[in-house]
Amino acid sequence: MSEKFPKLIERFKRFVKVDTRSNEESTSTPSDLKEVAFLKELADELQALGLSDVQTMADGYVFAKLPANVDSAAVPTIGFISHVDTADFESRNVQPQEVKNYDGASIISLSDSGYVLDSKDFPNLKNYKGHDLITTDGRTLLGADDKAGVAEIFALIDYLMAHPEVKHGPLAFAFGPDEEIGRGANQFDVERFGADFAYTVDGGPLGELEWETFNAAGAKINITGRNVHPGTAKDTMVNALQLAIDLHNELPADERPEKTEGRQGFYHLCSLDGTPDEATMAYIIRDHDKKAFEAKKEGLRLIVDELNTRFETERVHVDIQDQYYNMGDVLKDHQEVVALAESAMKALGIEPKIEPVRGGTDGSKITYLGLPTPNLFAGGENMHGRFEFVSEQVMEQATAVLLEIVQQAVQ
Repeated sequence: MSEKFPKLIERFKRFVKVDTRSNEESTSTPSDLKEVAFLKELADELQALGLSDVQTMADGYVFAKLPANVDSAAVPTIGFISHVDTADFESRNVQPQEVKNYDGASIISLSDSGYVLDSKDFPNLKNYKGHDLITTDGRTLLGADDKAGVAEIFALIDYLMAHPEVKHGPLAFAFGPDEEIGRGANQFDVERFGADFAYTVDGGPLGELEWETFNAAGAKINITGRNVHPGTAKDTMVNALQLAIDLHNELPADERPEKTEGRQGFYHLCSLDGTPDEATMAYIIRDHDKKAFEAKKEGLRLIVDELNTRFETERVHVDIQDQYYNMGDVLKDHQEVVALAESAMKALGIEPKIEPVRGGTDGSKITYLGLPTPNLFAGGENMHGRFEFVSEQVMEQATAVLLEIVQQAVQ
């Protein structure tokens, strides 16, 4: 247990046991009633902590405020934001496991699931010698993305409420749904939130400070075949699955997630389902560069057009929807927000790791809505699956960074 943030780990372990997986097939907002119920619990807990102006917005976000305890005329209002939903992996009956004082080398058995964390497969484990780790039991994800961030923001609130002598400006807090399905912040009410700038607490390992993200789109493809008996198929059958394979093989083989790194974008085939009669495909398209992003989308459309020229009717249909954009295109003009977080980390002896994130955060959309919102580390590793883990010490350091940001803003 952290002496400075005594409820941090207990609260985190309690939060991750609540199933809050978002539902991409749903058209409601929030996408699942599980999220609604958990957000209500958070709202009740915020009120019990004594925060003012706790509100549940129409889009499911819970907003809360902590008034300044200094003359706030010259002090900015800072926002801290995290999301409550978890990714599309088993999220029921999460049973977090603790590994105390990890030696940085031993294989960690994930309960009796048959799965292990081995530094040969996950070299990042070597960074955690002497740390207390929280892992899964091998059957579910953990949910540190982003319940670590939720717990860290709550720990910050705990500390400030218990230490009124710590000077701070006005603070705004937000907890939202559906980040994992890319639409949680679509209607984020920047004006009602009332911050001058904000940070999402939704990053990974120690020191991550991210102000550039991918540009992102999703593509759904429907293919109509003509299925006949294979014995008489010559010049008659149109195999929808074969068309799907043909389409995929037309995409650049070196522009896949497993072949790219850094600023390189990709096409990622997320699903392929069907029969010779009908097939569906789903891709995500990513690139940091806006022109390259647009070119990738157009490249997929051209492949679809070429496939359709083989037939007397259109058999391949594609629907491409943009999901979010690179917040770096906006934040390049708001580097003072990044500099404050960088200064806070350095003051605590943490080396900032400023790299373009190969993903996105709610901060991508919120930044484009007019609120500069870079992303801070929350501590999670191997996120979105059974091998997820987080260091208790890194969670404490993440919370300390939030507190340092608050204090430096007053100074």
